Amino acid sequence: MKNQTINPFFKFENSSLPLGFEVPDVSMFGMLRISAETRSDDPAYEYFGTQCTYRRLVERIEKISGAYYSLGVRKGDIVTIVMPNTPEAVISIYALNRIGAVANILHPLSAQEEIKEHINRVGSKVLLCVDICSEKISHIIDKTPVEKVIIASAGDSMPAVMKTLYALKCMKNFKYDKSDKRYLSWKAFEKLSGDAKEYLPTGEMNNETAIILHSGGTTGTPKDIMLSNRNFNAFGIQAVLTLRDVKAGDKILAILPIFHGFGLGVCVHVSFCFGACSVLIPQFNSKKFAGILKKYKPSMLFGVPTLYDALLKAKGTDKIDFSFLKYAVSGGDTLPEKLEKSVNEFLAAHNSDIKICEGYGMTEGLAALSLSVGENYRSRTIGKPLIGTEMCIVEPGTNNVLPPDTDGELCVSGPTVMIGYRNNPQETENVLRTHADGKVWLHTGDMASMDKDGFVHYKLRIKRMMITSGFNVYPSQIESVIEELDFVDKCVVVPIPHTYKKEVAKAYIVLKDGKAKNEETEKEIKEYCKKKLMHYSVPYKYQFVDLLPKTAYNKIDFMKLQKESAREAV
Repeated sequence: MKNQTINPFFKFENSSLPLGFEVPDVSMFGMLRISAETRSDDPAYEYFGTQCTYRRLVERIEKISGAYYSLGVRKGDIVTIVMPNTPEAVISIYALNRIGAVANILHPLSAQEEIKEHINRVGSKVLLCVDICSEKISHIIDKTPVEKVIIASAGDSMPAVMKTLYALKCMKNFKYDKSDKRYLSWKAFEKLSGDAKEYLPTGEMNNETAIILHSGGTTGTPKDIMLSNRNFNAFGIQAVLTLRDVKAGDKILAILPIFHGFGLGVCVHVSFCFGACSVLIPQFNSKKFAGILKKYKPSMLFGVPTLYDALLKAKGTDKIDFSFLKYAVSGGDTLPEKLEKSVNEFLAAHNSDIKICEGYGMTEGLAALSLSVGENYRSRTIGKPLIGTEMCIVEPGTNNVLPPDTDGELCVSGPTVMIGYRNNPQETENVLRTHADGKVWLHTGDMASMDKDGFVHYKLRIKRMMITSGFNVYPSQIESVIEELDFVDKCVVVPIPHTYKKEVAKAYIVLKDGKAKNEETEKEIKEYCKKKLMHYSVPYKYQFVDLLPKTAYNKIDFMKLQKESAREAV
């Protein structure tokens, strides 16, 4: 195999093993170090033109792990990270992993109440927070167990001039009491030191929780997903063995955020497993997309469908030679047929011989679980399961496996399936079930079929969920928030088709007697949603109704409302 001498992870390939490969007994940090041993002087990441080699990255991780240790962080402690894709965030994740602590990663744009609830659920005493979120943290810190807040900036690792411009632009957002000793700047934090021994999670310890990510699961209520070192490392090897044209030294564009399994799993950890360079992008800007592609010439591009829509529309991308691109992978949402065709035509017209690959994944399975690529490429399918992962289709509500070409619930078994939902055994039991074959299967809540050749055809979501620009939006969560208002009697949320975002939320609201159905009430509801929900979950439209339609079984007729809202496509 020509790549075997280039990528050390090919040594784990072994067709005689059940998975087809061996998962080494090392932490995520240990996996990174395997690449560092052979690629020490190569860039591990790049951030606004500044590169960090694998050797330097390992050194920084070791140093920062000592700094966390000096704050009292020990094995099993959960540290909450509220950061975009910056070096400080990535280094912290691996530094915590090195000492056996757990990184609980949240979206920086989370509403302050949501951040508070997440912190309280996991009991974090230490928090790493991006500066622009500092005001939100200052409002909730007294209602949490947090004892120390490390304030980092997206500008900390920028070149000097850019750092100054960033500080001037964002200074108004840095609102916290700097005399409060609970707050510590990243610069001051870096100067701390501690004798932190490396934790070596071997055997069953390799299945302990290493990372906590978040999802609404199959019901839409917030859940904390526990993922292990083995989950991440198995996925890293799966990616190396699947995307065989990638070589050490190639570049991966890390646009997908690290609080998402796809972002942390693929754009960061997989990049390190390849011995590649992760180009960290803290915030996607379609106006700068062409410049980023020209500058970095990434070998791999991973994104949600809206990213590829931006690729077609962004000014300047039509003048780029895309021969540098080895893989373009779409995930996080269904790839529309029209967009798939347009992207493939665009790539062909710009000197690229690849086709966009559609994958399927969910945070409960870490990231990608199947991919239409290489020998497993077939247009309009999500391909076949990754090496070591199995899929089957069952009759919804049962464990009964269905024959080929029959629609049912998609189930997944393999080394990247989560440990479970933290402190939620009932919901864990609902989705992780042992079948007659003795294997544990993740019931995804998604409808699909599998043809006789083993290609998986994704159909639709069983769970009542919508996807906005690649982000999961749960109607039940929005409904609960709106119904908190004392003048709201009932609320139902359904999706509206959106040209760019795929879907946006519309709220049908029944008000209590005496509350006016006017713009002022709508504004009041919207402002409340902005305080309580992620920005992409805030409804796009609101409609006041006297009654909600019901089915013959006296249940709310969601389908009728959804058909009505579909006529309001935007």
